[in-house]
Amino acid sequence: MHNSLHNTLFLRTMYNTKHISSAQNPLIKKVVLLKEKSRERKKTGRFVLEGQRELQLALMARYTVETLFYCESLLTAKELQALSETTWEQFISVSPDVYAKLAHRNTTEGILAVVRAKEHHLDQLHINTENPLLLVAEAPEKPGNIGALLRTADAANIDAVIIANPKTDLYNPNIIRSSVGCVFTQQIALAPTTDIIAFLKEAQIPMYCAALQASDNYLNEDYTGPTALVVGTEDKGLGQEWLGASKRNIIIPMEGQIDSMNVSVSAAILIFEAKRQRTRAHGQ
Repeated sequence: MHNSLHNTLFLRTMYNTKHISSAQNPLIKKVVLLKEKSRERKKTGRFVLEGQRELQLALMARYTVETLFYCESLLTAKELQALSETTWEQFISVSPDVYAKLAHRNTTEGILAVVRAKEHHLDQLHINTENPLLLVAEAPEKPGNIGALLRTADAANIDAVIIANPKTDLYNPNIIRSSVGCVFTQQIALAPTTDIIAFLKEAQIPMYCAALQASDNYLNEDYTGPTALVVGTEDKGLGQEWLGASKRNIIIPMEGQIDSMNVSVSAAILIFEAKRQRTRAHGQ
C-alpha cells in the first residue's frame, strides 16, 4: 500500500529528512560495508538492523539508533505515522533501489537502522534471582544455530546466555534475522571458557555439561537449583576444561543411527526439562 503525499511531506518537514536515491552515495556505501563486514562492525561499534519487530525490540532494550532509513513505498500510512511519533537522531528516506542495496532479506519491511552495539562482558550480567538458569554455548559458529539458541532462551525466559569463545560476530545480520530479534531480548555475555568457569564457580552456579562420554541421562539430574546448562558444537563437543569443571556430564540418549543432534535442539530439550522440574517443584 502506497503512502499518502501528506504523510511523506509531514515526515520530511518534521525531520528535515534527507532523501538518497543513489547507491553510490558515500553514506550508503558505509552502511553496506557495515552490513557485510564483521571487521567494520567491530571497528566502529555499530551494526545494521533490519525490520520493524527487530527495531522495536532493540528500542525496548535501550539500544541507541543513530540513523533510521526508510523506504516510503514499502510502508503504509499508519507505519509512517508511527515512525513520526519517535525522535530519531538521523532520519533518511531512500529509494527502493537503494533500500534493496541495503537490505539483507529477500522479503523486507521498509525500515533499516544503524545501531550502536553494546558490550557483553561477564561482569555486566545482572542475575536478579537466587535460582538462576543459564545457557552456556561453547564456540557456536553457525549464525542459524546461534539465532535458534537465542530464540529458545527467550521462549523459556532464562536468566542469561553466555557464549564461550565466540566464532561469529553477535551482530551478524544472519544472527539478528534467525533470532527474530531475540539477540535484543536476552542478557548475553561473551568470554573465554576459563573466565566463564571462574565466573560460574564464584557465583556458585553448578555446571551440567552435555557430553557423549562418561555421562548420565539428563532426565536423572536435578536442575531445580542454580543451574548452568553447557552445550558444545556437534562436531567437537565440549573440551576437557568444561568436562573437568562440570558437576555432572549429561547426555540425551540417541535411539537412531547417529549419536548427536543439532545444538539448538539439544539446548531446547535440556532447558525445558529444567523448566519442567522447576515448575513442578516451585510453581515457577
